[in-house]
Amino acid sequence: MRHSCKNGESTWHAAGRKILLAEYEFSVAPEIMLLCKENLMRAKQVVLFTVVCIVLCWITAGKAQAQEQKAPARLYNTAKQKLMEGKQIVGATVFSPDPNIYCAMANAGYDFLWIEMQHSPLTYGDVARMIWACRGAPAMPFIRVPDATESDIQKATDIGAVGIIVPTVDTVEKAQAAVKWSKYPPEGRRSQGNGQYGALWGNDYRQTANENMVVVIMIETPIGVENAEKIASVPGIDVIFAASTDLANFSGHRQGDKEYEALVTRIHDVTLQHRIRLGGPQAWRDRPGFTFFQGPGETQLIQSGARVNLAARGGGVAPIEGATPP
Repeated sequence: MRHSCKNGESTWHAAGRKILLAEYEFSVAPEIMLLCKENLMRAKQVVLFTVVCIVLCWITAGKAQAQEQKAPARLYNTAKQKLMEGKQIVGATVFSPDPNIYCAMANAGYDFLWIEMQHSPLTYGDVARMIWACRGAPAMPFIRVPDATESDIQKATDIGAVGIIVPTVDTVEKAQAAVKWSKYPPEGRRSQGNGQYGALWGNDYRQTANENMVVVIMIETPIGVENAEKIASVPGIDVIFAASTDLANFSGHRQGDKEYEALVTRIHDVTLQHRIRLGGPQAWRDRPGFTFFQGPGETQLIQSGARVNLAARGGGVAPIEGATPP
């Protein structure tokens, strides 16, 4: 096709025939419009396809992220695992700073060790050495801290405790503090710093610590019993412990008294209503609803072991000196 212009008239020549501009416009324009419409349709399809792909990518990424967020954290606190399964757990009480005694107790079959820092001269340095000396032992290290302060709980968690036991919780504020300083954000306000926790529990400790931590609060006074409902409503509490000795100490009633048993019953009922595990002394293992128990200290265990040993009859093969006892 060629074009010429003469006397103001635009003429196209195609296949040996002259085509006036007006004729060309009427004959060709519909084809152009149709072509434009087809291109526009294709463009719309391309845009729509692209948008659909982007949306699908977002949905897939969102699902993957949601699955990743919902994936359960690695659980290495075997005592907490048993609690979650509804099983009873028992922990012997540690007063001595001797790592050998600690390791003997940690490997004796207890689920955890109740490391006593409220009523003993143990320092955090002592306890850090004890936990490290027996790393990998079956019994999990729990520490009863002197109080629900940031300083006490921070040190206890940094040296590797996977259970924090807080005494004399009378108020909601103290229960909240127990959780706040035991858990990393967003569940709490625990600071991230140095400690031997990583060497004990793994490089993913920061991501797994909250799920493995057991927060135990002790109700020991009539005031605490009166506030039991509010205390049990605090999120993040794993165990409420009915303190047998101090309930008597602060109430003036002995175990078995009607008034004393009413205090224990109140703690029992409120705790279980809030789906929190209930704790007490090992002597209460037969009481319904109790699953977390404090066992005896090393002095009592040595005395009990000595009685068993002295009552044993002779005979058999003598133990080899220096060998690991069965």
